[in-house]
Amino acid sequence: MLQTQEYKNRDLYLNKLIAFQDTEPVKVVTGIRRCGKSSLLKLMVRHLLDDGVPEMQIVEMNFESHDFKDMTSDGLYDYVKSKAVPGKRMYLFFDEIQRVPAWEEAVNSFRVDLDCDIYVTGSNAYLLSSEYATYLSGRCVEIKMLPLSFREFLYFHDFQIKETASALGGTRKQAVDQNGDRYDLNEMFAAYLRFGGMPGIADVGLNQERTLTLLDGIYSTVVIRDILEREKRRGQRQITDPVLLRKIILFLADNVGNTVSASSIGNTLVNEGLLEGSERKNAPSSHTVQAYVGALLESYIFYEVKRFDIKGKDFLRTLGKYYIADIGLRNYLLGFRDRDTGHVLENIVYFELLRRGYDVAIGKIDNAEIDFIASNANEKIYIQVTESMTGEEIRKRELTPLQKVHDNYEKMILSLNPGLESSFEGIKSLNLIDWLLVGTKSAD
Repeated sequence: MLQTQEYKNRDLYLNKLIAFQDTEPVKVVTGIRRCGKSSLLKLMVRHLLDDGVPEMQIVEMNFESHDFKDMTSDGLYDYVKSKAVPGKRMYLFFDEIQRVPAWEEAVNSFRVDLDCDIYVTGSNAYLLSSEYATYLSGRCVEIKMLPLSFREFLYFHDFQIKETASALGGTRKQAVDQNGDRYDLNEMFAAYLRFGGMPGIADVGLNQERTLTLLDGIYSTVVIRDILEREKRRGQRQITDPVLLRKIILFLADNVGNTVSASSIGNTLVNEGLLEGSERKNAPSSHTVQAYVGALLESYIFYEVKRFDIKGKDFLRTLGKYYIADIGLRNYLLGFRDRDTGHVLENIVYFELLRRGYDVAIGKIDNAEIDFIASNANEKIYIQVTESMTGEEIRKRELTPLQKVHDNYEKMILSLNPGLESSFEGIKSLNLIDWLLVGTKSAD
């Protein structure tokens, strides 16, 4: 009997899988460890069962399970062939498939030898490397999964958003729990900034000690299994120093939203005495640092954002920014603190833009910078993010870069305290929490 226990909906991603159901491409779900990929496959299985697909036509394999610990590509092929129902379409679900050596050969053979619909997950971008693309000749579609949005965070922790009349007229939103108790949304957002959006936190509750234990397990798995062990399996020796790897992780976590380069990372590690022993005399080469940063990007713990010269209409090769996939992981790494709230809010907005399907860049115009240029096939938005818009100096700082852009695309400033003015010469000033709660309704 297939496991059909209840899982919280992640409709934003499930709807993407359903849209590609019974089509030729292999559906590949990627994202950082424990962001919900396995549960998404379970939700897809439940959808198929509800849609009338018989259990015997569904094969589920999780390669983190001891049952499949020593699975080979040939063993995978034989196992699935033994389960295939003659004359019927098979639905194949392979979780963390990158743990099977040469898995690409088996998956490609299924496409040729069986009538099947294939879904796989992986916690490393190496899954979609050139070798993989060669085997499947581009016949795959990637669904990029992220930790919970703020809206999903409320839903996973069993809060609903209710609107009530405010004393000043109009309405205000509150979070209401299962007992009917009401909470201020600023309080709930503060919890989101503290605990982050890993779905497993909903199982342990908003308890700091238990959350940190959970995040420690995620971090260790990403670093040890997805980076250091994978490097050994690939037969490469670029990522060999776990101490240096951790130092670079801490540096990037501490500098979310700051422009950095590989050389600046190495120099800072030396200048601030963060390296040990003989390493302290010489900064690691830019090539070495870039290899380590590349491994972190491949494991989806950090995302890189390029800078775009608005006047020159070209991407700049130097000084990108990095954002961490989950703000709770950052707090686990650095401790809880309040001194760089602006960059934390940028981090939240960046990933929300990705969820909403935008391509995101940092804007450069003259000597000024715009936090984000978000674009898709239909629109472009220039966005500034700040903690507050109540001070004259802050308003000038945030407005000036946007005022330099002379086109007709939407321009907005997102903040926790927008003040009383809702726009400045056509530039919108919006409440960040309200903005997070509209748009993609992935938790309905």
